[in-house]
Amino acid sequence: MSWNIRSLCLVLVFAMTAALRVAAADDTEARLKSAAAVLNKLKDSPGHGIRSEQMASADCVAIIPGFKKGAVVVGVGFGRGFISCRNGANWSAPAAVTLESASLGVQIGGEKMDIVILSLDKELRSKLLSDRFMIGSDASAAWGNGKSVHDDSNAKILFFGETDGVFVGFGLDGASLKADDSSNKTLYGKPITNSEIVEGHADTPATAQALVTKLSEGTSH
Repeated sequence: MSWNIRSLCLVLVFAMTAALRVAAADDTEARLKSAAAVLNKLKDSPGHGIRSEQMASADCVAIIPGFKKGAVVVGVGFGRGFISCRNGANWSAPAAVTLESASLGVQIGGEKMDIVILSLDKELRSKLLSDRFMIGSDASAAWGNGKSVHDDSNAKILFFGETDGVFVGFGLDGASLKADDSSNKTLYGKPITNSEIVEGHADTPATAQALVTKLSEGTSH
């Protein structure tokens, strides 16, 4: 690919990502309700969804409802959601995150997908809650909907996806999970980092209680 074509593709990536950001700008409370519904759906799907032993092994869980993928010449994706981590027997208040992906090359079509990401390694927590976590670079990742627990037996991250009732295989290598500061401020009424939220410096808002309750169901060690 020549530099001129690559530069054009990069411009398209930025433009399409900006458009997807606008499309994903629904309100925080609605996203919390959607996240709880997505987790419920993916946990209660025998044979295809998240198995109980996978949830029991998870240290942190990120839920991205309605991750939007756009494709013309380049493939991009953007979604807003939440991450919560275990604190002893309990799950933390949810911290807001965004998930972004981009790939060069010929792409066709587009779709919307509900995604759940499980982190199986507590040592990854500080990276997950940082300003930017690169899936595949900061930790190995594998699709968790397959016939086996992992596609990669060394994977630290498992991800699950569902589109219109169909469980799908996909890749997240190169996607970035970032803190969503504006949504955190809306939810908690002040600037606050994802680490501060997860470490217990914020009470779980009433609007987020359904999500935390769903995380707690059947996930105790």
